[in-house]
Amino acid sequence: MARLSQLSRSIEGKTALVTGAASGMGRATAELLADEGARVAVTDIDGSGAEAVAAGIREAGGDAAAWALDVSDPAAIEAVVGEHAERFGGLDVLVNNAGISIGATIESDGYEQSWQRALDVLLTAQARLVRCALPHLKRSGEGRIINISSTEGLGATRGTGPYTVAKHGVVGLTRALAMELAEYGITVNCVCPGPILTGMTSSIPEAAREKFARRRVPLRRYGIPEEVAHMTLNLALPASSFVTGTVIPVDGGLTIQNT
Repeated sequence: MARLSQLSRSIEGKTALVTGAASGMGRATAELLADEGARVAVTDIDGSGAEAVAAGIREAGGDAAAWALDVSDPAAIEAVVGEHAERFGGLDVLVNNAGISIGATIESDGYEQSWQRALDVLLTAQARLVRCALPHLKRSGEGRIINISSTEGLGATRGTGPYTVAKHGVVGLTRALAMELAEYGITVNCVCPGPILTGMTSSIPEAAREKFARRRVPLRRYGIPEEVAHMTLNLALPASSFVTGTVIPVDGGLTIQNT
């Protein structure tokens, strides 16, 4: 019997590059994309961690290679994107996930250094990666860019100014690129994770996490990295070809709660 649906929900054979993929949401994303048949570049400033993730993917029957990548280094970005495209024969999906946790108040010493570091890693790096990947994404015919922001990109928390500004910038970058790249059939979307159990939140005492979840999250818990990864996968699908410029919270309802 012929299928009724026409659009594919398979990324089998697609090539993907994920930044910040040695741990947390990046790792979950790289592993999920590989489970779904993509050939994955696992990149991270922690090169040994990236290699461990890639090795695990290969042991499970997937296709992955690892690169050490400091996303604040423009030359390193150019080199890794080029090597990835040569290794895998192109690039279909770019996941801008690499991040840091950085806080500073406007009156604090070192504010400008924190500001610059946040912008370099969380925002400028995403634009640079897109610029380097763009020739390959154009050739793909179904290019997908998924930028990872945060619920901090939709609101603000005291003491996290540089981080918050950079994450708001990711939302703006996503919308601007969605407009610019639509003519090439490239979609650009943004995922905004809320409280997720990652290395960045592991230093928060468990009792404090539980209290926060009860008060601020309608689902009354922190999410896990794979829950974010599945949203990223959805946006990478060929069937998501008419979805672009969206900003999607994965936050257990945090951003819709008024009280």
